[in-house]
Amino acid sequence: MSAENVTATTEIIHENTLYAEPVGHVGDFPITNSMLSAWLVVILVVILGLSLRKKIKMIPSGLQNVLEIVFEAGFGIFDSVTGSRKKSMQFAPFVLAFFFFVLLNNWLGLLPGVGSIGQIVQSGQEKFFIPYLRGGTADLNTTLALATIAVVTSHIVGVVFVGWWKYLNKFINFKVLLEIPKKVIKDPTILLVNPIKFFVGLIEIIGELAKIASLSFRLFGNIFAGEVLLASMSAILAFGLPVPFMFLEIIVGLIQALIFSILVLIYMSISTTAEEH
Repeated sequence: MSAENVTATTEIIHENTLYAEPVGHVGDFPITNSMLSAWLVVILVVILGLSLRKKIKMIPSGLQNVLEIVFEAGFGIFDSVTGSRKKSMQFAPFVLAFFFFVLLNNWLGLLPGVGSIGQIVQSGQEKFFIPYLRGGTADLNTTLALATIAVVTSHIVGVVFVGWWKYLNKFINFKVLLEIPKKVIKDPTILLVNPIKFFVGLIEIIGELAKIASLSFRLFGNIFAGEVLLASMSAILAFGLPVPFMFLEIIVGLIQALIFSILVLIYMSISTTAEEH
């Protein structure tokens, strides 16, 4: 068979990969399709925020009225977590930024053209189709970065609210070890109890690392599974069949964004509570 015929009959491979595919490079730095999607979402959020800010009025009407009702309901949920409207107001900008970023990234993968417009790359005798855009939260790198930022920030906020010594003793409990020489004569059981308390604090460190893993893998798994499901339904029948699954993914995207943001709020609320409370 001639080289021309081999080229003509070469099948273009298009599959959902676990990793984000590079669509370009800046020097040696790869630009991936999920990174482009994340940047696009950031730009959209900034534009929407600035445009809505200019339209805010003392007497709400239209869209502002609807948004105020939604935000008031949201603050009611926040208050049930933090137990304080003051804390809810302090944490709201950070938590809501996560919510809208995750939500728009979840829904971006459902738009026409996302995942279907791209470039063909030759690799040996095979050709691969690489889309220019891919839902940012369908990339584990993105969800892992979001989870890391959320957990690290919760610790920083905890140090600010509680104080570095009290917060440190939540994990490496020097205080219980220092109490042993002072109280061992009056209460000998402290020789057994306090080392256990110290060990429990070390386990808490493992729990903090587990938070990053659970946040990132939960979000990534749900959104990536949705993309694979839609691709499978489209392969079976492109017209009509994927529509109900798209509505399902809209709901899943909203729920996952809400779960992620509420968990971030819970972590921040726990971190800012003194151990004795």
